[in-house]
Amino acid sequence: MVKSLRKEYGLTQEELAMKSGVGLCFVRNLEQGKTTLRMDKVNQLLDLFNYELTATKRV
Repeated sequence: MVKSLRKEYGLTQEELAMKSGVGLCFVRNLEQGKTTLRMDKVNQLLDLFNYELTATKRV
């Protein structure tokens, strides 16, 4: 989803990292689906697009 949003807004990975205040390596790992990322950093990046990652109960 992040990669799609980034492209929709016409941003490079570097620009997204700079605008959201996270590292370039973090953006790359997120877009590649790395499973061990800090939720606060994900939300910091998603805030740029007015999104938020939240925990939900499994059913």
